[in-house]
Amino acid sequence: MQKVKFEDWGRIEYGAAWDRQEALLKENLEVKASWFGKTEDEKDKTIDTRHHFLLCEHPHVYTLGKSGVMENLLLNDTRLRELDVTFYKTNRGGDITYHGPQQIVGYPILDLEKFYTDLGKYMRGLEEVIIRTIAHWGIQGERLQGATGVWIDADKKGKERKICAMGVRCSRWVTMHGFALNVNTDLNYFGYIVPCGITDKGVTSMQKELGGALDQELVKQELRKNFEAVFEVQLY
Repeated sequence: MQKVKFEDWGRIEYGAAWDRQEALLKENLEVKASWFGKTEDEKDKTIDTRHHFLLCEHPHVYTLGKSGVMENLLLNDTRLRELDVTFYKTNRGGDITYHGPQQIVGYPILDLEKFYTDLGKYMRGLEEVIIRTIAHWGIQGERLQGATGVWIDADKKGKERKICAMGVRCSRWVTMHGFALNVNTDLNYFGYIVPCGITDKGVTSMQKELGGALDQELVKQELRKNFEAVFEVQLY
């Protein structure tokens, strides 16, 4: 069973969190580079890669993924400043999304070579963590064919709404970035973008689905439990 270091970063500016992720990713990539040309027995005697599972929330920010287009941001710089929202072009997959207060963002930094070298399977695993977590509160999360993330009423045309967005980067099988689960999130901020570049589907939150606010700490506890179960790891 792989051990994964857990950290709750609390509320942190997006750029600062990105820098910290990049530093952890770099550490793992440097370890892998040092293995070049070594036998498996020699690798076992050297420093190893390390896994991390990071939770946080961000001040208001829009982030654009590598496959995104600027036209999906419906605000100019002046309006962004008025709303006190920052903007970043990122190196994750996917299009544009919003992060903000009362949204739980998860950043797993895993060396997938110790699990499986299948990025699609990894994404389905992240989705399963969210599906199990929101099920604790009676919300039925589903997958939507041709899209990532977790959805509500995925099979009901015109009623599909995303409750958790996902976008990752993977370098030499080490992951970064991750998921954003809308808990008590102010959904009005999604109205200033075309979320994930999808024009005909909605966005929701746990609060909206249940009709009342949730305790974020309890949601984090469920996320931790389900992350351990789905990926068969031990958080420490």
